[in-house]
Amino acid sequence: MTAADPSTADEHTTAGEHRPATGTPVRRKEDARLLTGRGRFVSDLVLPRMRHVAFVRSPIAHARLDGIEVAEALDVDGVHAVFTGRHPTIAPVSLRAQSALPGYVETDQPPLARGKVRFTGEAVAAVVADDRYRAEDGAEAVIVDYDPLRPTVCAWTDPAEITDPVHDEAPDNLLLSRTFRAGDVEAALAAADVVVARELTTNRHGGNPIECRAGVAHFESADRRLTFWSGTQVPHLVRTQLAELLGLPEGDIRVVAPDVGGGFGVKAVLYPEDVALCLMAIATPDVPLKWVEDRVEHLLAATHARDHRYVLRAGFAADGALLAVTADVWCNTGAYSVYPWTAGIEPLMAGGLLTGPYKLADYECTVRGVATNTSPSGPYRGVARPSTVFAMEALMDSGARALGMDPVALRRRNLILPADIPYRMPSRLVDDSGAYEACLDRAVEVFGLEAWRSEQARRRGAGERPLGIGVGIYNELTGLGRAASAGPRMPFRTGHEACTVRVNPDGAVTVFSGVTSQGQGLETTMAQVVADALGVDYDAVTVRYGDTDSSLWGFGAFSSRQAVIGGGAANLAGAHVREKVLALAGALREVDVADLDLRGGQVHVRGQEKPVISLAEVARVAYLQSDRLPEGFEPGLEGTKFYDPIRGAFAAGAQLAALEVDPTTGEIGVLAWVCVEDAGTIVHPVIVDGQIAGSIAQGIGGAMYEHLVYDDEGNLSTGTLLDYLMPTSGEIPELTIDHVSTPAANPTGVRGVGEGGTLAPNAVVAGAVADALGVEVDDLPVTPARVWELVHGGGAR
Repeated sequence: MTAADPSTADEHTTAGEHRPATGTPVRRKEDARLLTGRGRFVSDLVLPRMRHVAFVRSPIAHARLDGIEVAEALDVDGVHAVFTGRHPTIAPVSLRAQSALPGYVETDQPPLARGKVRFTGEAVAAVVADDRYRAEDGAEAVIVDYDPLRPTVCAWTDPAEITDPVHDEAPDNLLLSRTFRAGDVEAALAAADVVVARELTTNRHGGNPIECRAGVAHFESADRRLTFWSGTQVPHLVRTQLAELLGLPEGDIRVVAPDVGGGFGVKAVLYPEDVALCLMAIATPDVPLKWVEDRVEHLLAATHARDHRYVLRAGFAADGALLAVTADVWCNTGAYSVYPWTAGIEPLMAGGLLTGPYKLADYECTVRGVATNTSPSGPYRGVARPSTVFAMEALMDSGARALGMDPVALRRRNLILPADIPYRMPSRLVDDSGAYEACLDRAVEVFGLEAWRSEQARRRGAGERPLGIGVGIYNELTGLGRAASAGPRMPFRTGHEACTVRVNPDGAVTVFSGVTSQGQGLETTMAQVVADALGVDYDAVTVRYGDTDSSLWGFGAFSSRQAVIGGGAANLAGAHVREKVLALAGALREVDVADLDLRGGQVHVRGQEKPVISLAEVARVAYLQSDRLPEGFEPGLEGTKFYDPIRGAFAAGAQLAALEVDPTTGEIGVLAWVCVEDAGTIVHPVIVDGQIAGSIAQGIGGAMYEHLVYDDEGNLSTGTLLDYLMPTSGEIPELTIDHVSTPAANPTGVRGVGEGGTLAPNAVVAGAVADALGVEVDDLPVTPARVWELVHGGGAR
């Protein structure tokens, strides 16, 4: 990875000088333990009397459960218990993802299958043993009698062909349908000079973090208190939901998310295995139960994503103006509506953000969430938008071809501009960015578009391997506040975040944040934000998160919200404590607080270099010398603040790439890849560029390699990493990353950056291959086999 404008900032400062932490690549606080193998993950946890769990998973996609025999499993040496869905502790409990959307069909998801199984890999029983090896032996001895039913695998199967619906409550398998409508689409299409149509499908794939799912549940009988260690992105949400499901007071449940080895949305779900583990712990009190998922289980049963179909039409005026878009979208939600995000998580995002960074008045899009006998679909980095950007950019490319226009010029003609902000999108979301043209112009400059077009023409004339150029422009809604997150109409509304900043008696600072980390350097960025807001050195700040017993209730890590919302709360809390420090310092030194400044942990009279008092001395008075506290001051020195951006902050981005195609083999080579994003104020340049690079890598994986393929019987054909191809460092090209900066209207000015990079690669790869071969690429992933078919199926230049 290279940066077009690398930071030359030095970590060190001269004596007596204090420099803000924000914007500098300070040494990351996590590195010491993570880079030396001292990370604290769930799988590292060892407790006295601990036993291990293995799940028995269905080999059949759709079947009635006629019986489960466990006697032989209980005879296996070291096996202590076998649980099924009919166990009295488990039978009364079901997850139920709720939504108040009209027409939404609610369905139950049992912790262990009851009555029937609905996808290959669904857990039907759980074996508890002295170690995982014995638990696996016991699982193999469980005998399950299945009565097969006809499975549905494709979400756009004709409803008339469905004989055995996934859920009785939805005979047509339709769990959700909604139409987004603005203006008069048919009239606008009738008035268009050019109308283009595309039918696209996107490939099913998932997050595949380095660390798979894992949990340890321990129920202590003496005080009836449950502790659940989990690699979750949302510890407080998990605690609240477990309390509702288990009938325990929320204060008697502690959820701990230690170091998490990647999440990408896959770990933002409360899974039936999590609930089963906690229920089994309650049934076997004082015995900790541990489950660590293996990769085969993960590919089978962790949430999938991106299995969509788009049927599209777009109308353009002769000058390239986009007049209308109409779309029908099918999203495969899998066998269950995931808890708590519902079956609406992908279709609602698809319909709400399909039009992306383009101005449009006339829009109609019907989205559907359809149940199938496949693993449930859930949140995954970018939620639906990699597919919608592919769809929208495909329309732009088709429009440019039909009008004979340059594809970049056509896009520029339709972008939301700064003068349009705030721009009300046809789905009624309000875009506050307007930096799309700036990102595109910078990307074109850094990429060297004219030079690549010349090389493309030269190759065509010389009969060499064809070269294509792909373009993807996108908006990412980051840090969704309570207004922006209203769409799914769940029983709760994501939005706010909490942060507590505490100055300790020695003057050091501890931060307790409601957001949590998946390995993206949150300890570092939160420390930077608080250090600057409070006026202390970065090294003086320690950040704690991921433990529901130590921090106020927060929603956690998803939707690129940590820096926007968590950082906003951290900034406000730091500034609030700063005011407390200055007020107490002014009273102690009899100086007007308006004349005081706090920097580098020292209180100064403005304009004077010599400090009048240190933060450590102020803290000592606040905690240990209350006799010195002036009238009106209470002991202690901390503060808590909440922040909700109400709507959120749109981040803009543009990516361009040059790809060459070998017509003989279908192999694709990436020659250059440029990304320019507007992240607003950048807190840590290296972390930001790392997030962008990682997300582009995942996007390329989805565009060219990763595909979860089911056969007609609902069997997963790509159930190991021998079949499910993930890109390695050898497949990811050198990336050039650059930035424009338009600070957002939030306390830190940041725009989220965690997901943006994933949004364009589908469009860039498909567009570049189409540009190289002169054909339309309608199906993902774009593999060598697919390219070979395009070349040899006719129509290629």
